[in-house]
Amino acid sequence: MNEEHRLPMEDVGRLVDLLRESGLGEIQVRRGDLEITVKAGHEAPVAQPAPRVEAQPEPETEDPERNGLHAVRSPLVGTFYRAPAPGEEVYVEVGDRVEPGQTLCIVEAMKLMNEIPADISGEVVEIPVGDAQGVEYDQPLIYLRPGG
Repeated sequence: MNEEHRLPMEDVGRLVDLLRESGLGEIQVRRGDLEITVKAGHEAPVAQPAPRVEAQPEPETEDPERNGLHAVRSPLVGTFYRAPAPGEEVYVEVGDRVEPGQTLCIVEAMKLMNEIPADISGEVVEIPVGDAQGVEYDQPLIYLRPGG
């Protein structure tokens, strides 16, 4: 299996915990050709490969990470928010300098607001996600140009 399509076991464990806490009957996550379905009940979660789909050539797009930018990625599926609450000032704007640990945004999942911190120091170059937009696990939320 391609390394980029692996879902770390700790993430599977988080899905199981999230399912228990939520009271939902099922959580499904897809990453590449791997699909994980976790169902409530007494059965253990099972990882199943997704059906094979013929890969379509991707359009030529510029990859910010190949241009030396660092992606701050979503650690979970949820809703992206740029500010702590409606009507309040956003955490960061393009051009802002940030330091490790500084809150960049929030991803809400199941009514829990998860602050997403910068993991490096740098300059905010791009925010490819719109406010109140749904995000997927590992989706880039903010691109930083590394530097002190």
